[in-house]
Amino acid sequence: MQSVKAPRSVNVLLAASLLASAAGGALAEDKPVYRCPGNLYTDALSAKEASDRGCKTLEGAPITVIQSVAPRGERAVKSASGSGGEKVSSEDQKARDADAKRILETELKKEEEALATLQKEYNNGQPERRGDEKNNQKYLDRVAEMKAALTRKEADVAALRRELSGK
Repeated sequence: MQSVKAPRSVNVLLAASLLASAAGGALAEDKPVYRCPGNLYTDALSAKEASDRGCKTLEGAPITVIQSVAPRGERAVKSASGSGGEKVSSEDQKARDADAKRILETELKKEEEALATLQKEYNNGQPERRGDEKNNQKYLDRVAEMKAALTRKEADVAALRRELSGK
């Protein structure tokens, strides 16, 4: 088998990572790591606290801890809902509620207009035949699609009305 020589920079990085892992291993051996209920791994507990919480000591298994950052979407949801610790003044909240209500009312009006158009076109299950529907099955398929679209639109309108009644 022929050996391949790695570039010097790769060798330096490899040596640095081996040293870091060896140092991390030494640190991990100094302080026990506990696995607590709920898949919580910590080394910040004393032996008594760990036993009180029902945690078990991890031994002999290498542990890699990667600290992650919350995705932007999650942060945006948290800050918008106020759970990020930020307080929203009552005037700001009233303005947000008014905006939300206005948006819902606009959406409801648009959906009701679309529903009325669909109902008129559906004509109580007897829509006008098109020129390309000489085959009766094509007509029946289109009627079934129209009925499904009508049902979906009615559900959308009902959901918007429920949302508005809660505001």
